Amino acid sequence: MLWFWILLRIVLSPILYLLWWPRNEGMRNVPLRGPALMVSNHLSFADHFFGPLPLLRPIYFIGKGEYFTGKGIKGLISKGFFTGVGVVPVDRTGGDAAEAALQTGLRILGEGKLLGIYPEGTRAPDNRLYRGKTGVARLALKSRVPVIPMAMINTFELMPPGRPLPRLGVRPGVRFGKPMDFSRFYGREDDHEVLRQITDEIMAAIRELSGQEYVDRYAAEVKAEAAGGRARPADDDGGLSGHG
Repeated sequence: MLWFWILLRIVLSPILYLLWWPRNEGMRNVPLRGPALMVSNHLSFADHFFGPLPLLRPIYFIGKGEYFTGKGIKGLISKGFFTGVGVVPVDRTGGDAAEAALQTGLRILGEGKLLGIYPEGTRAPDNRLYRGKTGVARLALKSRVPVIPMAMINTFELMPPGRPLPRLGVRPGVRFGKPMDFSRFYGREDDHEVLRQITDEIMAAIRELSGQEYVDRYAAEVKAEAAGGRARPADDDGGLSGHG
C-alpha cells in the first residue's frame, strides 16, 4: 500500500491544494512515528482524501472484505482504490464482525501505524454528528495507544451523498485535537459503562473540534428509517469499519 500512497500524494496532493485550498489545523498533535488511533467524524466520501492529506504518514482504515472481492474490471478498480487510500480488509471468516475488526485493528496498531476509525459506523445522513459505537473504546483500551480526535470540516458541503464529484468553491479541511489518555480505564475493556463513557468523551472531543450539532442516535438507524427499513445489528462491527 505504501508505494500507492506515495504515488497518490505525488499526483493528487498538488491538485487538491490547488483546487480546494484546504484549511488544516493541529498536525503537530499527530505523532511522527509509532501507533495512534485517529478517530474522526464521517461526512463524505471526500474524507478519505482530505483527512490524511496534511500528514506525512498514511492513515490505515479497516474495511469490509467485500471491497476487495469484486470480479472483473470494476472489482480490480475497487480493490486498487481502497488499497491505495489505506483500507485494510477485515478477516471475517470466523463470523464475528466485531471481533474480526478488533483483531485487525490491533494488528495494524501493533505494526506501529496510524489507524483511522469512524465511530459513527457509517457516513452521517446529514451535517450532524451522531452517537459513536463502542468498538473504538475497546480498541483504545486493548491497544493502549494515544487517541487523536480529528474533525472533517466542510466535506459534507463539498461532496454530499449522491454527488459523484466534489464541488468547487468549497474549502474543506481537517482539525486534529490533542491526544486523549484513557489509561485510568486500562483493564476494563469488558465493562460496558466504561466503554460508553470513553466513546462519549471521544465524540465530545470531535464535536468540539467540528462545531457540529450532536444527535444522540446511531446514524445507521436514522439512515435505515429514511429508507423505510431497519438497521441490521447482526452485521455490527462496533463502528470499526464505517465506510458506508
